Amino acid sequence: MSQLRWGFKTEANDIAREIRRELGLRDIEPLDPWKLAAALEIQVVPLSAFLRDAPRAAHLFRYVDRETFSAVTVFNGSERMVVYNDAHSRGRQASDIAHELAHALLQHPPVPAFDHRGCRNWDSELEDEANWLAGVLLISEDAALTIARHGLSLEEAAVQYGVSRQMVQFRLNMTGARIRVRRGRR
Repeated sequence: MSQLRWGFKTEANDIAREIRRELGLRDIEPLDPWKLAAALEIQVVPLSAFLRDAPRAAHLFRYVDRETFSAVTVFNGSERMVVYNDAHSRGRQASDIAHELAHALLQHPPVPAFDHRGCRNWDSELEDEANWLAGVLLISEDAALTIARHGLSLEEAAVQYGVSRQMVQFRLNMTGARIRVRRGRR
């Protein structure tokens, strides 16, 4: 992950707190990205929905080369739709959907998927921002501290928050939750 712009982490925490308030959630409660998408009026569609209309692509990304495709935001004017790979674990799906919703919450502009040479358009700064906000949405700083205080395993926390073990580890690392809890007990 590259260096995020100054003040972005605070901005992301503020956005996540506001979203949680709007959804009626406390900072330590799990956030369901499917419910967030509904609240934002963003349609979320599993890749399997395209098995009939785009069978070769859906089959490729669901069965042959699953890691190639996680999720994408598709635009129709100002409307967004998120297509996600439902062949991934539910926790991975949550992260992928939260990432795409983070782009929307941050009002990242739509860009063509490929440039004039056929190469994928990739703005690492925008992608890093979406990754960071997705993590904060799924496991807030307070939630990470609660996980550390209660000594939950990665697996227990992943089940409780509906995310992958990797996301739990990422948020524990990025918040320094375990270190902060250990220092607080001294």
